[in-house]
Amino acid sequence: MATAAADRTAMRRAITLAARGLGATSPNPVVGCVLTDASGRIVGEGFHQRAGGPHAEVHALRDAGDRARGATAFVTLEPCNHTGRTGPCAQALLDAGVARVVYAVADPNPQATGGADTLRAAGIQVEQGLLEAEAAEGNAAWLTSVHRGRPYVLWKYAATLDGRIAAADGTSRWISCAESRADVHRLRAEADAVVVGSGTMRADDPHLAVRGVDGAVQPLRVVLDTDARAVGPGARVLDDAAPTLVAVAEDARTDLADVVRVPRADGGLDVRALLAELYARGVRSVLLEGGPTLAGAFVAAGAVDKVVGYLAPVLLGAGPAALGDAGISTLSDALRLDVTETVRIGSDLRITAVPTVTPAATKER
Repeated sequence: MATAAADRTAMRRAITLAARGLGATSPNPVVGCVLTDASGRIVGEGFHQRAGGPHAEVHALRDAGDRARGATAFVTLEPCNHTGRTGPCAQALLDAGVARVVYAVADPNPQATGGADTLRAAGIQVEQGLLEAEAAEGNAAWLTSVHRGRPYVLWKYAATLDGRIAAADGTSRWISCAESRADVHRLRAEADAVVVGSGTMRADDPHLAVRGVDGAVQPLRVVLDTDARAVGPGARVLDDAAPTLVAVAEDARTDLADVVRVPRADGGLDVRALLAELYARGVRSVLLEGGPTLAGAFVAAGAVDKVVGYLAPVLLGAGPAALGDAGISTLSDALRLDVTETVRIGSDLRITAVPTVTPAATKER
């Protein structure tokens, strides 16, 4: 007889499986599924591998075969109840003869919700909420995009211990260690789009493609070039390693092919309008790699959902700070963060933090 501990072990395995789909399933969520028999032994498992492909439940059912009959399905997200590019997973579980379904997070998508009700109506034992917080964290990008109607934004930066991203003469390679730089490629591989601004383009001519991550789906490279002057012929982002989109002002003159025009705002481009354009193109997660000016604009717009800072044991004492003007003029208006993780990476310290209130709520204060 399976125990509560065995249930948690199975769901934790499903959460681990779901993470394998990060960066490859957009605009769909990442989902993992594990099937266990009456003793709690795993008989099948799977995850959603790519948009348009079979969902996690279908992969797990195929893996289990006849052993799915009478099994318990542990799913990180409520089984879908609609027919899109694939059939409804709730019906697939019914057809396979699964006896019990445990899911972590209810599906907030009105087009797909209702799977739990369908299963219950057919006599299946259904439970919700097991390891809900852990599963939601693993699916934070998609859940944010559903709730807020815009992509999830992770701002990443590398800085010295005194908060400088470059020296006074502009040199910045390399503040962070090799291990940290490799970790950034993992973040890129998990994102749908990587965003930088014109300042970073001029200073670094970045490539922005993923390197060193097996099987990675290359993210969309996005450059905010308000006046269409920073991305010129020969720019590394214009090669064929990954798709590229250049965002320019509505009145900017450019001969570039892949361009999106965005309204001007506060000396640059309207961040919310840009995110709306990216959302319309299927982007559900953004890795913000731009410099302090662009980061400040995103913070000011209430559009930063997570911060990952790589702090190097280096002191400069002068040079640009990690964050530029974010419209915060007094301490009481500061964007407060909860530190969720601190990890030593090589010689650096990686700190992960999230706003203590939602970015939208911060903007509306």
